[in-house]
Amino acid sequence: MNKNHNMALTKNKKPHAILVPYPLQGHIIPAVHLATKLASTGFTITFINTEFIHHEITKSNPTNHSDIFAEARESGLDVRYATVSDGFPVVFDRSLNHDQHMEGVLHVLSAHVDELVGRLVVSSEPKVSILIADTFFVWTSFIAKKYKLINVSFWTEPALVLNIYYHLDLLISHGHFGSQDNRRDTIDYVPGISTIKPKDLMSYLQPTIQDTSTVVHRIIFKAFKDVKHADCILINSVQELENETIFTLNQKQPIFAIGPLFPIGAINNKVSTSMWVESDCSKWLDEKPHGSVLYISFGSYAHTSKEIIHGIANGLLESMVNFIWVIRPDIVSSCDLNPLPDGFEEKSLGRGLVVTWCDQTKVLSHQSVGGFLTHCGWNSILESIWYVIPLLCFPLLTDQFTNRKLVVDDLKIGINLCDDEVVSKVKVTKNINRLMRENLAEDLRAEIKKVKNILANAWCENGSSQRNFNEFVRIVQN
Repeated sequence: MNKNHNMALTKNKKPHAILVPYPLQGHIIPAVHLATKLASTGFTITFINTEFIHHEITKSNPTNHSDIFAEARESGLDVRYATVSDGFPVVFDRSLNHDQHMEGVLHVLSAHVDELVGRLVVSSEPKVSILIADTFFVWTSFIAKKYKLINVSFWTEPALVLNIYYHLDLLISHGHFGSQDNRRDTIDYVPGISTIKPKDLMSYLQPTIQDTSTVVHRIIFKAFKDVKHADCILINSVQELENETIFTLNQKQPIFAIGPLFPIGAINNKVSTSMWVESDCSKWLDEKPHGSVLYISFGSYAHTSKEIIHGIANGLLESMVNFIWVIRPDIVSSCDLNPLPDGFEEKSLGRGLVVTWCDQTKVLSHQSVGGFLTHCGWNSILESIWYVIPLLCFPLLTDQFTNRKLVVDDLKIGINLCDDEVVSKVKVTKNINRLMRENLAEDLRAEIKKVKNILANAWCENGSSQRNFNEFVRIVQN
C-alpha cells in the first residue's frame, strides 16, 4: 500500500470509515455487506445513501426503521446512517430519465457528499479516517485529499472488468475503441488477460459504439482516471477465480479481493436493500418437483425491449418448464407496465409464476429451482454459484457481456440463451430444454460445485478473501 500521509492512523484508535455506494441496487447490496463485515471487526461505519435510494428501500419495506441499519446496530454493530440528495426530487423518474439522472450523479451528487463528509470529519467520534467509495464515482480522490482521508475504491464487479477499464488507453491506441471504425479482431495485448473478443467487452466499449460523448462514457473516462489515485482497491471477487488479472492489477496498486459479498448470515439479513416489494414465492415453489423450476430475472437496472420479452415468453410456453419470472415494473419502460404477450399468464397457469420482485437468494436456495436465466449481473452470478444453480446467460448492458464470458467460456458453468441478437422462440425453447432437461445440466452443476468450493474456501480461516480482508484491516488500522 502507498506510503503517504493519508495512510497513517494513530495506533489503537477505532477506525471510522465513511462508505458511499453507487446509487443503484446492484451496487448497494455488496456495499451493505462490506459495511457490516467491517463493523463486525470493530470499525465504525457511516453509510451514505441517496435520499431516493433510502425512500425506495423504506417504501418497499414498510416495517423498516427510518435507518436501515437500526437492527444491525441493535446487534452490536456501529454502523451509522445518513442520506444526501442526488440533485433530483424523490419523485423524479430516474429510470425513464436515465441520462439526466446520470448527469446529476456526475455533476451534483459530489457537492452533497462533500458537504456531509466535511461535517462528519469535524464532528464525528471516533474521528473519520477512511473514505470508501464506489469506483464509478469520479470525485473520490478529490474529497479524500481535501479531508486527508485514506482513499479506498470499492469495485463491485469482476476484476476482469476493472482491468479492461483500467487499460482503456490500450484499447484506444490499438483501435479497438474510440475510433470511427473500431477493430473487431481478438484483443491480446491487455496485461492480465490472455485474449478477449470485442463482443465480450462491456457494452459501452463494444465495437459498434460510435458516440463516446454520452454521460456514461464521460463517467467511465473520469472514474478510471480517478481510481488510479486510490490508496487501495477492494474487489468483490475471489483471488483464485481471477488470479492472473488480480495479480496484474496488484502491480499497479494494492488490490484486495474480498468476495463474495452477498447476504449470508443473520447480521446481513437484518439490513434491507430491496427497492421493490418482494413477493414470497416459497409456497408456490414447495409444490414443484426438485430441480424443475427455471428462475428468470434481469436484475434491477437494465432495460430490454418488448420484442425480446415476447421471444423469451413464447420459448417458455413452448418448453413447458416450470418457471418464476421477475418482470420489474420498468423492465421495458416506466410507461409500459405490462410487456408480456396477451394471455401469457393464462397459458402458463399452474407452471408459471410472474412477480415484480422477490428475494433472489431465497428462490435460488430452494430445492425446486434447477436453472437461472440471467442478465449476468455479478451479484446474480455469485449467488447462483453459491447455490449451485446452472446459468442460462442473456446479457443486456454494461459489464454483463464480459461477465457472460467468465461464466460460459472461462468457468464453464452456464450456456448462452442466444448466440446472436435474435431472440427466437426456437432458440429459447432449445436452450431452456438443454439447461433444464438434458445431461448438460449435470455437467454444469459439477463445474459449479468446484467454483462454489472456491468461494466457500475463500472465507475460511486461512482463505484468500479472509487473508486479504485481514491485511486491509491491519494496514488501515496502523
